This record gives sequence, C-alpha cells and structure tokens, in this order.
Amino acid sequence: MTSRPLRIGMSARLLHQAPTEMGFRGKTLQYLEQSVAHWILRHGAVALMVPTLGLDAEVARRKVSVREYAELLDGLVLQGGADVSPRIYGQAPLHPAWAGDPVRDRYEIELIEGFLQLGKPLLGICRGCQLLNVAFGGSLIQDLPSQRPDAHSHVDAAMYDEHLHGIEFVAGSRLAALYGPDCVPVVNSIHHQAIDRLGGDLTIEARSVGDGVIEAIRGIGSLAVSGVQWHPEFHGRHSDRLDPEPLMKDFLLAVHKRAAE
Repeated sequence: MTSRPLRIGMSARLLHQAPTEMGFRGKTLQYLEQSVAHWILRHGAVALMVPTLGLDAEVARRKVSVREYAELLDGLVLQGGADVSPRIYGQAPLHPAWAGDPVRDRYEIELIEGFLQLGKPLLGICRGCQLLNVAFGGSLIQDLPSQRPDAHSHVDAAMYDEHLHGIEFVAGSRLAALYGPDCVPVVNSIHHQAIDRLGGDLTIEARSVGDGVIEAIRGIGSLAVSGVQWHPEFHGRHSDRLDPEPLMKDFLLAVHKRAAE
C-alpha cells in the first residue's frame, strides 16, 4: 500500500460565460463545488482538479497528455454539472436547452479512457455517472418529464438538493453489500436526464423506487468503475439520507489496491 496520501483527480466544471459581477468578463471559468473535494479530503486523500481544454485554449493540444494526468493521479471523480450532449451518443438534441457541453464531454471522455487504460478507479457523480455510461457505449434519456412521463419528478428547481426520493439496491450488488439488508436508502435528486441504454461491461446497482429509473451502475468483474445518479457529497450530516461515507471508502479501497500493485 502506498505510503503517501492518495491523489484523487476531479474533473472540472465549466462556466463559459461568467456573470459580469464576478469580474471575469469574456473568460471561461473552471471550478469545483467544495462539497465533493471535502468528501474526498475527509478520508485522508488529496483532491486535485484536472483542467479541461476548450477550442480557445492558450496551449497547444499536443503539449497536453491525458495519460500523464492518469499516471500522476491514483483515481478520478467525475463531478456533476451540465447535461451530457446527446451528439456524443449519436442523437440530436430534442430541445436546444439540452445541447449540453460538448467541450467538457470530449475532455472528460479522454480522461475516462486514460484512467481505464491504466486500470485506475473511476467514480461518477450525477452527470459523471451518465457520462460513464456513454463512454461505455450507452445512451441517455434526454428529458425524463417529456420522454418518461410515467416517472416521478427527479428534479425540483426550488428544492434543489432537498428534493428526495427512495431507491432500491439490486440484490447481490456491491451497493447492497456495502449498506446491508436493513438500509432503506433515500437520496437527493437533481437531474432531468438519466441512463437509457446501459453501456457494455456495466451492471445496474440501484433503481428509483416506483419508476425504475437507473440510479447507480458499476463495472463488471474487476473493472473499478462506479457511478451514482444522486449527489452523495450533498448528504453530509443529514441522517434521513443515505450515508455517503461507505461509498467513498469503497472507492478509495479500490484506489489503494490499485496503487499497491
């Protein structure tokens, strides 16, 4: 086992048009939401944000090697954020508002591929879970309310991370083993898109109670890939929501094992 702290990369969120009052007129911002970094740091690992490259990047693409990031870091957490562009899984956006952020999509998929090539663990949160599915050849429901009108509400702009629903673990899954038979999991819900066709080499670990929307996925066999549709980093000290710590401990255990090889 490595003697140094684990180095966990986090994909950057992008803000292409920063509000004028922020003082970055005409500039693209790359940022993280502090809860996810704190979630990692609480377990003694080091959290490092990995920058993306846009079309207006002031550095030649040939000078940036995704493999170097993958070699330097021990694992990768894919943050939530903007919709995944339907074009990346072969569909046209059904509405202009669902066009997503293809710049972020392309670079994060490069990161996913770089970490996969080295066998290093990946954890996707919300959008990150969806993007993992796409990277493995799957597709997404572009908009649950219009395409799955029988599904219950998975997003409430006013309530944001206070909007909750129950999920059910798939029997025999890793999540079911982590939380035990007495767990009645309740999670936050901040998404209008969801997994549709499951990607290859992935298995379903949890579904939303009542409508069956996929809420968690995992790589098959020794593939150290997992994704959850909710934001565990927002659960914090809320006793009425699924404890986020077993999920992070399990991810870091996989990272420890890979780093020790």
